[in-house]
Amino acid sequence: MRKFPLFIFTLLVALVACAWDIDKKYEGLKILTVNTGWHEDILPGYEARYVPQGIAFDGPCRSTVIRRLCKDSSRRAILYVHGFNDYFFQSEMGNRFVDSGYNFYAVDLRRYGRSKLEWQYPFNVRDMREYFADIDSALCCIRRDGNTDITLLGHSTGGLTVLFRGAVLGENVGVERIIADSPFITWNFSPLMRNVAIPLVQFASNFSKDSKVKQAHCDGYAYSLLKQYDGEWEYNTDWKMIYSPPVTFSWVASINKAQKELVKKRKNINVPILVMQSSRKVDGCGYTQEFHTGDAVLDPFTIRERALTLGNPETREVCTIDSGMHNLILSDLPHREAAYDTIFNFLKIWGE
Repeated sequence: MRKFPLFIFTLLVALVACAWDIDKKYEGLKILTVNTGWHEDILPGYEARYVPQGIAFDGPCRSTVIRRLCKDSSRRAILYVHGFNDYFFQSEMGNRFVDSGYNFYAVDLRRYGRSKLEWQYPFNVRDMREYFADIDSALCCIRRDGNTDITLLGHSTGGLTVLFRGAVLGENVGVERIIADSPFITWNFSPLMRNVAIPLVQFASNFSKDSKVKQAHCDGYAYSLLKQYDGEWEYNTDWKMIYSPPVTFSWVASINKAQKELVKKRKNINVPILVMQSSRKVDGCGYTQEFHTGDAVLDPFTIRERALTLGNPETREVCTIDSGMHNLILSDLPHREAAYDTIFNFLKIWGE
C-alpha cells in the first residue's frame, strides 16, 4: 500500500505533457513522394536511397539506406544502425570499414534523420519490431550488391535493436555476426524507477500512447561531441538534437518490452556477437571535461552484466573500452582506436 501514492504521482506527472510538443502538430496531407533511386548523399563519397515502408500508425513512412562501396570488389559488408536522437553521420567510421575491405551501409530508421517526414513525431515507435522492416530492406540492398558476408552493427537503441532482432529471429537473422556498441539493453535508472515507474508508463501506454515523458535538459554529452563546443564532430542538430525531446509512453513501453523479450529469448542468438561498453559511468548534466572519459548516457556496468548472458558463451565476446564515451567510435582518438581494434579483431576471428 505504501507504493500506491507513488504510482498515482508518477502517472499524474507523466500525463501533463501534451500529445505533440515539438513545434506545432502537423495538420496537412500525408503524402509520400516515392523516389527510390540511388542519389548523392549529404556525406561526400556516399550515396543514399529511400525505401517506402507502407502505412504506419502515424501515416506513410520510409527508411533510408546509405552506402559507400569499396573500389575493389568485395563480398563483405557492414550494416550500421544508429541510436536514439541520432542518424548516420560518422563518415570516418564508414571510411575505416571501406579502407579495410568492407562495403559499408547504414540505415536511417523511420522517423529519424534522412527518413523523417514532416508529420512524424521524431524518434517515435510503438513496437521495436517496426525497425526489422527497415533493416530487412537494407539487407536486401546489400545482397543485391553481391555481398554474402554481412555484419550487423548497432549503437545504443540500435544496439538493442540488432540484439533483439537476433533473439527474435534466431537462425533466420540473415547476417553472419552482430556487434553492439553500448547497447541500450538495460535502463539507466534506479530499481524503483525500473520496477515501478517504467511498468506504470508501459501500462498507461495502452490508453495514452502519445503522451510524453520529458527528459532532463542536459547538454553535457552533446557538447562533448560537437566541434562547435568541445568535441570533434559535426552533425545536423535538427536530426541529432542537443537536448533530447520528450519520449512517448509508447516509446518507453516498446523499449521495455524489447529488453524483457531479449532476456527471455537471449539463447536464440546463434551468430557470434560482440558487445562493447565503456569502463566508466559519467554522472551529471552540464558539460565538464569528465564527459570525455566515460558513458554519460547509460550504465556500462549493467550493460556488461546483461551482455554476459546473451547468446552462446563460445561465440560471445564482451569487451570493455577504457574511458570510452557512450558512442565508442566517437570517443577521443586513443579510445575509439581501441574500439576499432576490438571490432576488427572480432571480424578477423569470426570472418569467412
